[in-house]
Amino acid sequence: MSTRETPAGKPCGLRERKKAKTRLAIRRAAYRLFAEQGYEATTVDQIAAAAEVSASTFFRYFPAKEDVILSDEYDSALVDALAARPADEPVLLSLRHSMTDSLGLVLEADREELFTRIRLSFTDPGIRARAMDEQLRNQDAVAAAIAGRTGRDAAELDVRCAAAAIIAVSMTVMRHWVDGGGAEDLSALYDRQLSTLFEGLRL
Repeated sequence: MSTRETPAGKPCGLRERKKAKTRLAIRRAAYRLFAEQGYEATTVDQIAAAAEVSASTFFRYFPAKEDVILSDEYDSALVDALAARPADEPVLLSLRHSMTDSLGLVLEADREELFTRIRLSFTDPGIRARAMDEQLRNQDAVAAAIAGRTGRDAAELDVRCAAAAIIAVSMTVMRHWVDGGGAEDLSALYDRQLSTLFEGLRL
């Protein structure tokens, strides 16, 4: 058979597996070069060569160099984790478990790459500007997740403010983790701060 099950239980065809493998090879080559010679000094051609792909192949997976940093698999892991939570579980509790569980999977798979990505998103001016767009997109995704679990409108102010608060806490926790050299348990930091936040939210 040409399919297998992903960790989330979804079938993954041979073509999708090859694409995922190529995407991962490009990302890992990029992070290795970023660590060795710095983000600004690293070119797309160098990344492509290190990943043993053409520059055109690089651009099929990542529209620009900064997208290697800004795009990741955490969003899909979060969606899968949220879908796996009990339907009758309070939405904020589901979000808390989903965010910490999916983050734990990402940390287990590539902790050093995650640290590099987060560090660059805070320190590189060009990436920082693009990261704001990603932050807004993530906020919309969380609002949609809340709406889907509660039956409320994602455009409702209470829902949008709750989503904004969750993303703000997320960004602050990540920055704290990076400032500390990644020494602390990031999942535990998320769990503690989200628990504190959710005590004050009512949805």
